Amino acid sequence: MKDTPLSNCERDFLLKAIEEKKRLDGRQTYDYRKMKITFGTDYGCCFVDLGKTRVMAQVSCELVCPKESRPNEGIMFFNIELSPMASPAFEQGRQSELSVKLNRQLERCLRNSKCIDTESLCVVSGEKVWQIRVDVHMLNHDGNLMDAASIAAITALSHFRRPDVGIQGEDVTVYSPEERDPIPLSIYHMPISVSFAFFQQGTYLLVDPCEREERVMDGLLMIAMNKHREICSIQSSGGIMLLKEQVMRCSKIASVKVSEITELISKALENDKKARKAGGRCGFAESLPQERITALKMDETPVEMTDVTDRANDIVRKAETPPQTVPSPVVPVPGVGQVGQGLQNTWGLEEDDEEEEEENDNSVNEQEDKVTEMEEEQHEKEESGREDVVEISDSEEEDVVILHPETPDKAPKNTGSSSQHKGAATSKKRRK
Repeated sequence: MKDTPLSNCERDFLLKAIEEKKRLDGRQTYDYRKMKITFGTDYGCCFVDLGKTRVMAQVSCELVCPKESRPNEGIMFFNIELSPMASPAFEQGRQSELSVKLNRQLERCLRNSKCIDTESLCVVSGEKVWQIRVDVHMLNHDGNLMDAASIAAITALSHFRRPDVGIQGEDVTVYSPEERDPIPLSIYHMPISVSFAFFQQGTYLLVDPCEREERVMDGLLMIAMNKHREICSIQSSGGIMLLKEQVMRCSKIASVKVSEITELISKALENDKKARKAGGRCGFAESLPQERITALKMDETPVEMTDVTDRANDIVRKAETPPQTVPSPVVPVPGVGQVGQGLQNTWGLEEDDEEEEEENDNSVNEQEDKVTEMEEEQHEKEESGREDVVEISDSEEEDVVILHPETPDKAPKNTGSSSQHKGAATSKKRRK
């Protein structure tokens, strides 16, 4: 996943603000962001917060065979991991160009400057030496990763304690912290990196650039220096040409910043040592109640609560008294809803009732029409049955002949009735 690109409007705004010697977070040109150094529960775990940039460094050790060229020296190994948790621009399991550059700069800053006595890490010459591994994890990226990584790495190395070792003949025994106290590393000096960002081909200079300022910068100069004003490494990137005066000016600024940061590291190590010696809470146990583990926590804002009651009473007293009763609108027009407390909501109910009543009336009328039609049909059938019978009388025989229409449905009934009529006529003739 790629990071969100910077728009032209934001770029112009940042450059215009830098020309006016203004920065997004309100800092001055040579100001560092607020720095915080905390330690984990174990030795060698360090967290560094540089503004919103958060870095964790963890130091570990193991016994390995030394290099053939240096059989009496230990091994230093550095690894910087750019996690996608820090920024969406970082990819998991893939070394980017930025990661390689940070690794090389950290190795130049700490290993090549001989800040640690590697000969003290030797256990058995040519057979067993300590390998010190420094893993730096980026937890949140908001610019100037190199400075935060160098501070976290050297602080974690100063805080680390390696196990004590006993040698009996060819056997090497590693003692646990319960058996023997762990031994700190021998550190000669503390090299710390200071980054300078240049804008408009070196016209403007900023210290400790944030992530947005890094996007619009033309070049970057990293100077690693200790408090004795000894330059351990220097690297320029971005393809800009710097003058001798600019480099000297940056080195003077870096010497001041390195002295302040070294004093802060020493104070943090001393406070942690006192807390562990006194048996107090340290590391994650101390960070949990104060919510110091989260990277982007909100600072508390103090609120004045002394005269809240008096101010509230004054506001209530000055306010207008609300009316006791509010008349509710009553609209008698059908199809118009009325809204108000204590009134029945008739929105659309009247129309529904009228439709239901019309439907009920229609159904009743249909039933009545069906009944009347059935009665009329029955009555017509009866009348047609009566009109179908025709009587013809003969004076000589006085015989009655009944003619029936051709109706197949009524044929059997009419047949029976004609036989009855014939029987009745013959009976009358006999009587006569």
